[in-house]
Amino acid sequence: MKNLPIIRIITLLITFGPFTGLFSQDAALKRLDNSPRHQEWVDVKQGDRVVSTFVVYPQLNRKAMAIVLIHENRGLTDWVRSMADEVAEKGYIALAPDLLSGMGPDGGKTNDFPDADAARGAIYKLPTAQVVNDLQAVADYALHLGACNGKLVVAGFCWGGSQSFSFATERPDLEAAFVFYGSAPDSVQLKYIKCPVYGFYGGNDARISSTVPAVTRQMKAEGKIYEPVIYNGAGHAFMRLGEEAEPGNANRDARDKAFSRWMGILEKIQ
Repeated sequence: MKNLPIIRIITLLITFGPFTGLFSQDAALKRLDNSPRHQEWVDVKQGDRVVSTFVVYPQLNRKAMAIVLIHENRGLTDWVRSMADEVAEKGYIALAPDLLSGMGPDGGKTNDFPDADAARGAIYKLPTAQVVNDLQAVADYALHLGACNGKLVVAGFCWGGSQSFSFATERPDLEAAFVFYGSAPDSVQLKYIKCPVYGFYGGNDARISSTVPAVTRQMKAEGKIYEPVIYNGAGHAFMRLGEEAEPGNANRDARDKAFSRWMGILEKIQ
């Protein structure tokens, strides 16, 4: 931290607080700046809306599966974009839509909010139908990319984890949904899920992990595939926190194991 420019430190402290997310955001920017992969921003049309979407392409000589990544309740942060780059490094087209597009000050997006709290407050005011339609538009865009092999999955973190679970009830052509510490939709909606759902939860995140047994029973009753894993000792947001300079061992261990599991499943799907 002492080697960071003072203005950069102040910006990070204002946005993410004195500790949480500081190192992971800085590491995220470093990854993005040093990545050899093609990164671009695209405007995806959804009715009268434009969804600003960060896209990263893998370096392959063949077509690849597309992954729609749904951000946390902080909006489309540098960390989420970094995750998109890491996913692309493994051989997948990663698309990370900013679902706060047009909802920020003066019609801006995540980066235009004054701080993380303001972005978080706006996230929970988003109309459900708008979120679903934005994701549908990005999914359609992904499948029409010339580099896409016609397969599509969705993954999300925190608020985005909940949205990825819900999107599985709305999108029958998904190959899989990956839910990172997100809650499940209403049990009535589970019957509409067509794809396998894979869950990743922290053992020290009882608010979410305590719901897993009931969801498991409900999914089984509906004849759906649901495979949750709870990582002992890990807290909420362990995928991000596990990247910090000095994260708790449990968060780092959970992050590594969860990412490995995620990539292993994707390899079987592609």
